[in-house]
Amino acid sequence: MPQLLLELFSEEIPARMQAQAAKDLERMAREHLAAAGFLPEALKTFAGPRRLTLVAEGLPLAQADRKEELKGPRVGAPPQAMEGFLRKAGLTQDQLVERDGVYMAFIEKKGRPTPEIVAEMVEAIVRGFPWPKSMIWGTKKLRWVRPLKRILCVLDREVVPFAIEGIPSGDVTEGHRFMGEAKPFVAKDFDEYAAGLEAHYVVLDVEERKERILEGCKTLCFARHLELVEDQGLLEEVAGLAEWPTPVLGDMDPVFLSLPPEVIRTSMRTHQKYFAVRKAGETGLAPHFITIANIQAADGGAVIAAGNAKVLSSRLSDARFFWDEDVKVGFEPWLEKLNGVTFHAKLGTMAQRVERIVALAGEIAPLVGADVAKTKEAARLAKADLASQMVGEFPELQGIMGGYYARQFGLDAEVAAAIEGHYKPQGPSDAVPTAPVSIAVALADKLDTLVGFFAIDEKPTGSKDPYALRRAALGVIRIILENNLRLSLAKFGKDDLIAFFADRLKVTLRDQGKRHDLVDAVFALGDDDLARIVARVEALDGFLKTDDGKNLLAGYKRASNILKAEEKKGALPVGAPEAPTADSDAEVGLYNALRLLDKPLKEALAQEDFTGAMTQLAELRGPVDAYLDGVFVNEPEHRDNRLKTLAAVRDAMGQVADFGLIGG
Repeated sequence: MPQLLLELFSEEIPARMQAQAAKDLERMAREHLAAAGFLPEALKTFAGPRRLTLVAEGLPLAQADRKEELKGPRVGAPPQAMEGFLRKAGLTQDQLVERDGVYMAFIEKKGRPTPEIVAEMVEAIVRGFPWPKSMIWGTKKLRWVRPLKRILCVLDREVVPFAIEGIPSGDVTEGHRFMGEAKPFVAKDFDEYAAGLEAHYVVLDVEERKERILEGCKTLCFARHLELVEDQGLLEEVAGLAEWPTPVLGDMDPVFLSLPPEVIRTSMRTHQKYFAVRKAGETGLAPHFITIANIQAADGGAVIAAGNAKVLSSRLSDARFFWDEDVKVGFEPWLEKLNGVTFHAKLGTMAQRVERIVALAGEIAPLVGADVAKTKEAARLAKADLASQMVGEFPELQGIMGGYYARQFGLDAEVAAAIEGHYKPQGPSDAVPTAPVSIAVALADKLDTLVGFFAIDEKPTGSKDPYALRRAALGVIRIILENNLRLSLAKFGKDDLIAFFADRLKVTLRDQGKRHDLVDAVFALGDDDLARIVARVEALDGFLKTDDGKNLLAGYKRASNILKAEEKKGALPVGAPEAPTADSDAEVGLYNALRLLDKPLKEALAQEDFTGAMTQLAELRGPVDAYLDGVFVNEPEHRDNRLKTLAAVRDAMGQVADFGLIGG
């Protein structure tokens, strides 16, 4: 069946927008095609520095005839309603059909040629494309991310004719801006298009561009006994900057290696989009860099490397100046400057925030085995580097530079490490602090953020989280769990913040394959010790996967339903059940099982042996089943005691979790 090929060719598309643009193009095309009744066999999009491309396989040459059914006004409706409906349907009243007291219109629509539909689709996509930022150029009214130059649109090897603001469709595109003949070429289907781009020095697929960059970098490094310092974020970015990416190895003045490696890498990455390298088998950086050129130079990139080396030397000279000036100043003047830096209008200055973090870190320190004096000192200095020149130039180095300056000034190693790592973890792949002083300061920093913004009612809503509170909560959770800390969160936050932690913990455990309802069931006990909560959830998860667990849960729900039904009739009897007086083996069996369960269950819970507690609960499975199947609870003479027995089952299980919140 026919193939549709669409290319929207423009000036350079920012690399950061390309991936989403490809997704948006696919989404919008699918929506328009589906609205026309088309379901392509395959649809794929590509994004690059100067083009968005779409190829759809298996489209018909014409739309099938369709019969639409429109629901009209009820019989006897006012004449105005009928007149409006008839105008909309383009029919007369005698053409309507009455069905269940409602007028229905059946409209037959002749299928349209696919090129007409595609032309309308492309114009709608171009005019409605959701670029984060766009521009209008010249006297035209067309808005695009950068000036749109060409539109290639062919269906079944024939041009789909249309024009958008003076830009006609065609079957012509062009390759690399500089390499080769740089002349337009004809492409009537995707195979011709892809082959033509490659022949004209354009790599269409971003994944292929990334592979080309990575392999080229590694080859250059291997030849010089070097290793690439891999950087996935930079790789994603440079793959969107070059149509024919060609790695070039350059040399850096070794004198700059005395700077912190993070400074060198950040300067390379932020300003120049260079990859750093190191000597094979070593951890420090080597005096080289790799830049990604957009041409394959005849001299192998020697001139490119030399030019980029000069630019890098200039950048690193600036960084050297910032370092030298910063070490002349030191922490105390920086701390003084924080008095004039507003953290938030309702939460005071950065200096006031530091005071809160110091107090909070002092409370946390003994709970995590940290030296209180060192912890408070690290907390006091943690934000000082925000006033340094280096962090002013490279904000992403905050904390990291504080650690370097602390070591430069001869401060305690634990203090320096805590300053350096107090922002950690900043993402799911980032390591958490493990040293006690570092843990205390990192927790204090994040908890102050959470408590403060919750106090002024600046909580995340929907997808909006301007103060990164979700990330802060996940950071607290990871620090606590990965260090197996025993902390009561209630000590640091109110109920709404505890609930927020519960939601974030659900996300964490769900990513590990755990059920969110189990987290609810455990949180319902009022426990706020995350390590203990996770241990309970894991034990509960394992228990409910056994036959005993599944059946006992079903028995719990049956018992709870009986109790709820009886409670509607009046207050339930209170107190422990008495020994049964009725001649019932099932009743005696459950009574004895509950009596024997009480002590070992409490002992297991006191020792936080939650797996053992589940094993004890499993002993109830048989007696509960027999009781529910063989005992008439509402027999008047024994009703109160039997309801007490069911309540005792619920209460015993409720010591482990609120089984009523568990699905299934």
